[in-house]
Amino acid sequence: MDAKSYTAGLADLRELRDEIRPLERQLKKLLADRDRKIAALGEYEKAKADRLATSAGLSVIDIVALVPRLGPQAPASEPAADNVATESTGDRSEAEAAAQAIKEPAVSAASDLGTPPTPVEEQEPEGQDEESAPGTAASAPTEQASTAQPLQPAGEAPARELPSIPVGADGDRWFRAESNLVSARPNFKQAVRQMAFLDAASGVLVWSGGSARLELGRASVAEILTAVYATVPASIERIYVTGGDPWHRDAARHEWLKDAVAAWLNGPLPEGWQVESSRGKDRQAGHLVHPRNPVGRWQRGDQHTEIRSVGEWFDPEGASPEIVRQAFVELWKALHEKWRDVVLMGSPSQTGRDLWTRTIPERGRWAEGYPVLSQEIRGLLHATAGQGRTELITPPRVPAKVPAWYELDRTFAYARHCSTSPTGVPRRMTRSSFAALSDKEMADVLYSPSHWQVKVTIPERWEHVGLLPAPAPGERSWHYPYEPGQTFVTWAGGAEVNLALRNPIMPWRIEVLDGMVWEKNQRPLQEWSTKLKSVWNHLLRWSTAHGDESMRWAFRLAARAVRSILLYGIGTFAQRPKITTGSVELNKDGSTPEIPDGAHLTGITDTHVTWQRYGGFARDPYAHPEWAAAVWSAARAALLSTHQSVVVGQDEKTGDVKVGKGVPAGALHLPAGSILAFRTDAIYTTVRPDWPYSGQPGDYLLKGALDWEQTTPTSDEEFYTLQKFGRQNLEADGL
Repeated sequence: MDAKSYTAGLADLRELRDEIRPLERQLKKLLADRDRKIAALGEYEKAKADRLATSAGLSVIDIVALVPRLGPQAPASEPAADNVATESTGDRSEAEAAAQAIKEPAVSAASDLGTPPTPVEEQEPEGQDEESAPGTAASAPTEQASTAQPLQPAGEAPARELPSIPVGADGDRWFRAESNLVSARPNFKQAVRQMAFLDAASGVLVWSGGSARLELGRASVAEILTAVYATVPASIERIYVTGGDPWHRDAARHEWLKDAVAAWLNGPLPEGWQVESSRGKDRQAGHLVHPRNPVGRWQRGDQHTEIRSVGEWFDPEGASPEIVRQAFVELWKALHEKWRDVVLMGSPSQTGRDLWTRTIPERGRWAEGYPVLSQEIRGLLHATAGQGRTELITPPRVPAKVPAWYELDRTFAYARHCSTSPTGVPRRMTRSSFAALSDKEMADVLYSPSHWQVKVTIPERWEHVGLLPAPAPGERSWHYPYEPGQTFVTWAGGAEVNLALRNPIMPWRIEVLDGMVWEKNQRPLQEWSTKLKSVWNHLLRWSTAHGDESMRWAFRLAARAVRSILLYGIGTFAQRPKITTGSVELNKDGSTPEIPDGAHLTGITDTHVTWQRYGGFARDPYAHPEWAAAVWSAARAALLSTHQSVVVGQDEKTGDVKVGKGVPAGALHLPAGSILAFRTDAIYTTVRPDWPYSGQPGDYLLKGALDWEQTTPTSDEEFYTLQKFGRQNLEADGL
């Protein structure tokens, strides 16, 4: 660049600055007006935080920050240190007893002097039987006064406060099913939509009628629609992009990747085309603006089409459109063996949920459908049940230099945790009702599907990673306290609470504050997950046994698609508050146009503004966050301690292998100080364990290895660099 170009660039920058400033001022004014209106409406005596949040397009936490009186006034997470106040409400006349402590077993004098206590025999967190538990799972001693220690360093924003169930009859009313809302078996078959597969980099297009190479120019929406529908019939309604990511072409011009995607989706259209609007009530919500896997929907008269990324289903790893299409063909054929009415829908999450609905029993207890829990309980689960564990452990917790780097990833992990699930309306288990239980009854409820509000104290001699999630600063952030003696309040699933009590090192102290308990041995996900596991096994077998390399590749991709169907299918049960995304063009004078009521701006480009609107919890008949929460909790527990499978035989009819429980595995079975990171189903460590791998769901597979000294990553960028090199190195060693 010369001085002239630099000067011209500065002039352009000043011009852009002048365009942005009025938009920023307008945005600040709108935000200030919104906050004032929220504060004013919050003074109404019957105002509700959730109603205000829905109307304002904010979270409940944001509303409570503006109107503190709408937050919990006496949360169970802050019990009095010495006494619990007596409170009578309606049908509850007696005071709640003090929170019951689940104490560490007594240790010998030798243990007090430094000899560790004999570890309690490890139990599988998911699917346990209380009869096999060593000793009593819980006891009910007198509550000891304790002061919770802060969970954030001085100077950092405080962790968000998790919600509690209201005391007394107000909270008891949460424990109900929504009226006239059940998950019922469908009496229809999904419509089949024809697909085409396009590599936006090479221009290769493949569909059921053949293949072609297109001239796409810069692969804008207009160029893709024009070229594709000059080649294929209008009956093609779904275009999967297998490579080239055209929505990222102008990423360098935008600060955020999502803005680049929005600009691409909102680019000029060929004559006669418009953003799809006739299939939904919200005419401005045709596109899904996702930074890596967006969905664009358009129509031309009665013709509808959508452009999607095949990355929703699997990473194609450079596979040609022909191989990707063959993967979808083999996926459909394998699923068709288990579901005769299977239809591959646009995404794995949609496909997963549709397949699950077709396993709802036609007779028996749940033949009329599975009840959907109250909005209050669904909202509580949404706020208190996190997903996969994501944690980067940095110096000084670990050395700045480590001797090696290993990635151990659990294969198809969620499939291992679908055998039993919380079903129906739970019963509430307050601290007083928990205290009234016998030791055996305490063990029974802790081994039942459950979700608990607990006060946790970490043992003074603890030296390993944290076991239970706790709220961190941020809307949905979680961290894992590990410092000896630390006390905190959180919510956790029964699998994690049991893991904290019966981990292979030393038990943690757990005090029950409140909880929800479901009956045992209900299996709404078992048939669905069992069928998917069988399909997955079939595809994996052919991914190594087929004689043609391209077909082996297709089978391998199809097997990964099955994993996505189960993984994202479980995610759809979580039914988070509905978020609608849309965009509108800027006015000719550059000012922001009117956006829908309750929406807030999320991005600005040269031509458009992007907005989001939070619609609260819809009356979704397939909303079961209790199922998703249970699977996630069991998976997080198994990341710490589980058993690696061993093959004990083979099913003569299906060809599927039979497995038994093998050696203990997980982070807690590795040395303290050797864990560098967690990523959902993977552990990153400095030690290479000798856990045998049988290829079954939930088994740890060595996925990356750098067996020489490495600099410990201290950022996500450094972490992903090591992850990439570790996988490449292991693959090279295997060649």
